[in-house]
Amino acid sequence: MNYLRSRSLKRLLSIGRRSNPDEDCVVEAEPPPPVAVAPSKPAWRCFSYEEVDQATNGFHPDNVVGRGGYGEVYCGILADGRAVAVKRLAAAAADEKKEKDFLTELGTVGHVRHPNVSSLLGCCVDRGLHLVFDFSTRGSVSANLHDEKRPVMTWSQRHGVAVGTARGLRYLHKGCARRIIHRDIKASNILLDADYQPQISDFGLARWLPSEWTHHAIAPIEGTFGCLAPEYFTHGIVDEKTDVFAFGVFLLELISGRKPVDGSHMSLLAWAKPYLKDGVVQGLVDPRLGDGGYDAGQLRRLMFVASLCARSAAAWRPTMTEVHKLLMKIIIFFLCTCWPTLSKLWTKFRIQPLGARNLQH
Repeated sequence: MNYLRSRSLKRLLSIGRRSNPDEDCVVEAEPPPPVAVAPSKPAWRCFSYEEVDQATNGFHPDNVVGRGGYGEVYCGILADGRAVAVKRLAAAAADEKKEKDFLTELGTVGHVRHPNVSSLLGCCVDRGLHLVFDFSTRGSVSANLHDEKRPVMTWSQRHGVAVGTARGLRYLHKGCARRIIHRDIKASNILLDADYQPQISDFGLARWLPSEWTHHAIAPIEGTFGCLAPEYFTHGIVDEKTDVFAFGVFLLELISGRKPVDGSHMSLLAWAKPYLKDGVVQGLVDPRLGDGGYDAGQLRRLMFVASLCARSAAAWRPTMTEVHKLLMKIIIFFLCTCWPTLSKLWTKFRIQPLGARNLQH
């Protein structure tokens, strides 16, 4: 297949792009009206095959840092010394659906700019499809949490990852010109830079959600078992609350150090529910942190937020804007009608909500 002749790819490569220095900037999906100024520099560019081939040492097996159904991810060094990760669609995976998912990721991640979202440097469409990203030196959260050869993640690092990931998801849902639903939020898709700052990656399953739509109905169901929201798993309904549910499971993984599904096929949420119900901190927290190896107040707050995000009914889950405010101690009441329920949760986790006294009257 000649990828350069793909109409959708041509459209993606011809899209005008503008960047905004603000943290929550939006890269325009359509070219701006003509003005009498020089065009701004594109946010990403096209690489030649020779560039990515040389950077990855000929896509040498020793450079592989990740594998999936789409293909492999290779680490490499560009000619200017910049460390990159090159995501290559495997030849065996080059069917119509895989190509569509790959182009979806290019079209989605190419239009976002945020410190907590993986930064796209460009693409290569020669001899296959390739995406080029900044290289995350510390790998994924999953590798840092579960690889026994690595040091145990400290509580400070885990809490920072939780807040940063919430900030990135809030941007995808509210800061973009068109809402983006990631659909596959999990520890292996959250990458860490040298300072343990999280970056949301892998937009192969992501979907745009137009402002006039309340949700998508998607088939077939794709994602990671243990992280799928009930309404998505049973009916294929996707909206922002799909990501909120997965974020709740992600918080539980950060807190407990356990995987979304254990060796006995028991989900992390099912295992954690008794501890969340009773507010038992010691039973839920990762034992590798040891006594006093965590901030008790932050832990209770993360447990509280996780219990809200992982609710079965999507309508009772908070938005990511509300989640971020909760994590940052800017407590808001997103549903006055659910005050009695929230009051019980706050009491259980010993959290005093700001402004609660005023809202009870």
